[in-house]
Amino acid sequence: MDFRRKNIRLPRTAYLGRHWYFLTTGTEGRTPILNKVDLVQELLAILADRAVAARSGIQAYCFMPDHLHLLVSGTEDNSDCMAFINSFKQKSGFAFKQRNRKRLWQHKSYDHILRPGDPWESVAYYIWMNPVRKSLCAEPQDWPHSGSETVDWKRLLAPPEKLWTPPWKKQSK
Repeated sequence: MDFRRKNIRLPRTAYLGRHWYFLTTGTEGRTPILNKVDLVQELLAILADRAVAARSGIQAYCFMPDHLHLLVSGTEDNSDCMAFINSFKQKSGFAFKQRNRKRLWQHKSYDHILRPGDPWESVAYYIWMNPVRKSLCAEPQDWPHSGSETVDWKRLLAPPEKLWTPPWKKQSK
């Protein structure tokens, strides 16, 4: 039997340029390993390096035990979101496998391109509140694996006027 994965991606051109992206990537088998401080610090350094290489800004991030949420923006007309996430997963996954003889990331990542009118602050707030919703901490600033590479995120923690809900959580009417 010839098994082929369904391509759920938009055309390649949708991931180029000055757009905003909500990205989620899970650990292989959803294994809860992203709560180790040393590993998260290593991954954050690779994330920042790959963002610069792909001409992207990391507006918000949150390393949960078994997945990573990101809000990424293209900073130039030739920014490449897919190159960014693929190079991050490849570089970090290779280093992890050399030490642990295990895969770090699931094969695919989830992505959502923000629409005009989707306030990025609401998406960032959703990301930073993830450990609170999962009862891992009482306040988002208490979670040691959240932040931003571009803004003083702790100043943006007031609930936004309009809360954002990821597309997979929206109920069809």
